[in-house]
Amino acid sequence: MLDTRAIFDRYEEIRPRLPRMPVMPMTVGITSLLDIADDIDAFVFDAFGVLNVGERLIEGADRRLEDLRARNCLIRVLTNAASYDRAGAIAKFKRLGLTLHDDEIVTSREAALKHLPGGHPGVIAAEGDMLSDLSRPVTRLGDVASEYDAVAAILFLSAAGWCDARHEKLLGSMARRPRPLFIANADLAAPREHGLTLEPGYYGHLAADAFPDCVRFFGKPYRDVYEIMGHTLRGIERDRVAMCGDTLHTDILGAAAFGWRTVMVTADGLFAGLDADGFCRRSGLYADWCLRRI
Repeated sequence: MLDTRAIFDRYEEIRPRLPRMPVMPMTVGITSLLDIADDIDAFVFDAFGVLNVGERLIEGADRRLEDLRARNCLIRVLTNAASYDRAGAIAKFKRLGLTLHDDEIVTSREAALKHLPGGHPGVIAAEGDMLSDLSRPVTRLGDVASEYDAVAAILFLSAAGWCDARHEKLLGSMARRPRPLFIANADLAAPREHGLTLEPGYYGHLAADAFPDCVRFFGKPYRDVYEIMGHTLRGIERDRVAMCGDTLHTDILGAAAFGWRTVMVTADGLFAGLDADGFCRRSGLYADWCLRRI
């Protein structure tokens, strides 16, 4: 596990692979999303660090979503969690106590599956993932090195159970035969109850260091997932959409590059317990608004 400063430093190292930074505002502090509800028609929420930490709902998140619905604001969730399919995402939010409809959720997994090339793919997935949203046979990749060499492309969905030994097998196979490697979760880390966990994006960028032409990332901050979400928000001007997230280089940068407004949430996510303003100054990345919890 790495800490926030190490993850932030790595995000800064990979900045050339991220969307270009638009002109970004200096941040205005607010105490609640209700403070800006008259200026925003649709609120798009990151999940980890904004609505939940691991399997725990952040206090008041459920009530705030209902408050915004009562103000006629549309609610959406845009998550880089690719360890489960859409049905799994809906089930998780239901367990957390959040009422979200099917068309209110977009995942980075969906974006990756839309672009997966033909041929027999290898998949790096959580043990309990039934892969029911993949319409063709796949090979689950793990400890058998020869299986990496046999697939036409590799889809990285989850880092659960991933380790240095498996990653060396992946890199070795890529060196022997470079192929498309699709990273379905562009996050480097995610906040959970016991601290930050490394996510597929962390390993994907290690692979991109060695094979820059083979690796493609999906999810925030990359454009594909915003375009999918945009289709659910037809008729709403982009400057009337606000992305609420805890991570500067994914939630804030990606949304700003797409023309949305942005809200930085600081109490429970990547910058929990730290001076988020200092990280904004170091990176030059600023949200429109900032608050502790939504």
